[in-house]
Amino acid sequence: MSFDHPWLLWLLPLALLPLFARSGSALDNGWAALMPRDRSSDLLGWALRIIGVLALAALDIGMAGPYWPEYEVERIGKGAEIVLVLDRSRSMDQGFAGARPSGAAMKGTSPEVIDYYMKQSSRMRESKGKVARQLLSEFIAKRQDDRFGMIVFSTLPIRVLEFTQKNEAIQAAIAAGDVGRGLSETNIGLALQSALSSFDDRPYTGSRIVMLVSDGGDRLDTDARERIAYLARKHRVTFYWIYLRSTNSPGLILEKGEAPESVESVPEYALHRFFESLGTSYRAYEASDPEALKKAIDAVNRLENLPITYLDTMPRRDVSAPVLGVALGCILLLLAANLAEIRRWA
Repeated sequence: MSFDHPWLLWLLPLALLPLFARSGSALDNGWAALMPRDRSSDLLGWALRIIGVLALAALDIGMAGPYWPEYEVERIGKGAEIVLVLDRSRSMDQGFAGARPSGAAMKGTSPEVIDYYMKQSSRMRESKGKVARQLLSEFIAKRQDDRFGMIVFSTLPIRVLEFTQKNEAIQAAIAAGDVGRGLSETNIGLALQSALSSFDDRPYTGSRIVMLVSDGGDRLDTDARERIAYLARKHRVTFYWIYLRSTNSPGLILEKGEAPESVESVPEYALHRFFESLGTSYRAYEASDPEALKKAIDAVNRLENLPITYLDTMPRRDVSAPVLGVALGCILLLLAANLAEIRRWA
């Protein structure tokens, strides 16, 4: 047990004062010498003295602010250690790549289908970043045993959240990514290195995932490639890339008959090829609309449910209230005894 104000414990010896106090006030009685010894009264007197000691001791301990400090409990669940790497560049403030159906295409369509397309069109006008954060919040709420860290990036990565299992903290970190507007440039290489370094000096207790959510790629230099490849193999990390396709992007999946060399200069495809060459587990999901993004996140949710061992930090517990409750109970007993005391002989 620990105390907020331990210096108050020096006053504890004063709790012994009731043991030396005079018992009750004297009653006039001419024949006191003839009265027999009342052992039950003596025992009651000492009991009241001890109750007085407990009352003073409990008051002193309660004012000292006692509490049980936080501690860690090892738990086993199904999940993973996941680092969310969320793109905060300016392009994430734009809508998705899909196009709204034309009036000719909608002609003769039932009202229910038209209403569906209108809702989809409305949501596609929302920024990719906003939709991604909403769906990530739902994804995290479903995974109670996972430990999440979070990094947002544009030109430089910002480590928003270290590994935690506290859902409130994770949701707050995701909401914080909606503050302000992003920069026009991105550096995915630095963001990935920062994400992989999150696993440094951590024991391997289960699946490790780096989940990149971005609408663009990056051509990494040789040093960045080697560093990322080394850290990925060292920490045995699985990469997931949820690629939010922009309007003019050719995407990650080649058209039939299209040669890889024709898109090698495209940053998205270059990054995709780099992930495939790492030799670690890697999955890419291309999303051109909110519905596709939801399906991609649901796929990750289904895949990553292996056993994981983790340490759960239990918060400190304040015990001053029950201690002060003991003091109050003792004081009430002393008050009742005082009210029942005989003031004069009948």
